[in-house]
Order: sequence, then C-alpha cells, then structure tokens
Amino acid sequence: MVGQPVRVLLVDDDSHIRKIIANELLNDLRTDIVAQGGSLREGRHLIAQHAFDVMLVDLNLGDGNGFDLIKYMKVLHPNAEAVVISVLEDEQQALHAFELGATGYLVKNSWFGNFPEAVLQVVNGGASITPNLARRLLRKLQSSAEGVSSSEHGHQKDQLSEREKCVLTMITAGYTSVEISSKLKISAETVNTHIKHIYGKLHVHNRAQAVSSAAHRGLI
Repeated sequence: MVGQPVRVLLVDDDSHIRKIIANELLNDLRTDIVAQGGSLREGRHLIAQHAFDVMLVDLNLGDGNGFDLIKYMKVLHPNAEAVVISVLEDEQQALHAFELGATGYLVKNSWFGNFPEAVLQVVNGGASITPNLARRLLRKLQSSAEGVSSSEHGHQKDQLSEREKCVLTMITAGYTSVEISSKLKISAETVNTHIKHIYGKLHVHNRAQAVSSAAHRGLI
C-alpha cells in the first residue's frame, strides 16, 4: 500500500550481522523487518508464514544455502524480491542468484548503512548490486561480447540492437527506468519498450535474469 513501509524478511546465520542489518531497516521509516532467521530451516518456515516484499538472504547458511531459499520464495511469493547479502564478491554466485530470480547482490562489509536504500531500489524496479561487483560484471559482459565471432553474431536471431545493449548495460549498473530515461533523453515508455524487447529476445522475466543471460550468451 502507498505510504506503508517495505516489508523485509532477513535470513543470515551470523547473529551479529543480522542485528546490524535489522537495526538499519528498523531505523528507517520506509522499511520494516517482519521476521528474521538464521538457517535454511528457519528461512523456509518464515517464508511460508509471513507476507513480505523483499527477502535479504545470505548464501552460506549453516544447514544449507540461500539459493534454495530464493527458489522456495519464488514459488510461494513470486512477486517478492530477493537480494543476496554475502561476504564474498563472487561473480558466478551473483549470476546464479540472478538466474533464480534475485534482483540484487550486496557484499556486506561494503554495504552497511545502505540496506534500506537497496531494499527500496529493488522494490521500485531497480537492481541493487555492490558497485565493484557491478563493474566486474560489466567487464565480463564486454569480454563475452569480444569472444563471440562475427559469424556467430550473424546467425544470432536474438541479437540486441545498439540501443538495447545500452539500456541493458545501464540496467546492469543498477539504474531504474526513470534514470535511464533521463540519461538517454528518451521517454520512460520508450525505455520500458526496450526492456520488454530485451526480455523477449533473451527469454527472461526480470532485469537480473537479463544480465545473467547476456553474460552467458555473449549478446552484449
């Protein structure tokens, strides 16, 4: 509802880190913690018992991993957002999380003080990614593009247009549709049309999946 704080579910097996993140969210009137847990088992129970908008989840839980919780969340709450919080800045883990439907990947030590902003960013259609990791993913996209021969591009029916590549690059950097519209000096409707075409060509359903697919297929 308009004016209501964004509801957050937090799952992290480090009680100290969990307390820091929870306090950040509780101290911001725009966000609220509805529940928190420290294991895969607790996470599954909380996902089933609570309504929420965003799940912040660590990947390394004592009795399992956060990937399983992302998949479980997407079944029970397909419209909720999942944001990974990790001590590791790992490109492959980030790409796999995006493939599962996550829309953010944050490295804990570099993101303290900004978790409410990250939550609000994904709720408003953005993709929240730790800046250094975003740059590494961009380099990965660029190197993937260089590794695809011109003949392969010629036979690629799903090749993105130059403008679509530009929009996808900005999505990778975490820009929202409104921000992309402003920077490219085109209407928000045009931006959303480009994004729709990107999703169709890459056969994906959200921004993070688009970034992951482009990286693997060398389309950008």
